[in-house]
Amino acid sequence: MGVSRLEHVNIRCARLAATKAFYIDIIGLSDGPRPAFPFGGAWLYCGDTAVIHLVDAADHPGSWTGTLERASDHQTGLDTGAFDHVAFRGVDFEGMREKLRAAKLAFRDRVVPGTGLKQIFVPDPEGVMVELNFD
Repeated sequence: MGVSRLEHVNIRCARLAATKAFYIDIIGLSDGPRPAFPFGGAWLYCGDTAVIHLVDAADHPGSWTGTLERASDHQTGLDTGAFDHVAFRGVDFEGMREKLRAAKLAFRDRVVPGTGLKQIFVPDPEGVMVELNFD
């Protein structure tokens, strides 16, 4: 027993519109169907899979666990602990660098030693680091 794939990453947003635009306009995801939750948000798709779920923090100040019975009082769900970044496979390394420059977004890039893998790291408007990997 175990897991077979990563389903999605959920991001609570203080700036929902800016964060949604970043993932669509910069990263290249598409806006798609989302259940009629009683709080604002968006589901952003890579192909047929909703890989990024955005939740409007103004509508939903607690985490999703706030809607469930908690196992204990200390389990607030508000701290994601050591979460560092989310990674995507990228297409067109140079084109992405130019897109980020044109959008005046701070980023860093590197080649992973001994592999030839090129990487770009760029924070989204909420401060979540996005890693883009290019062959």
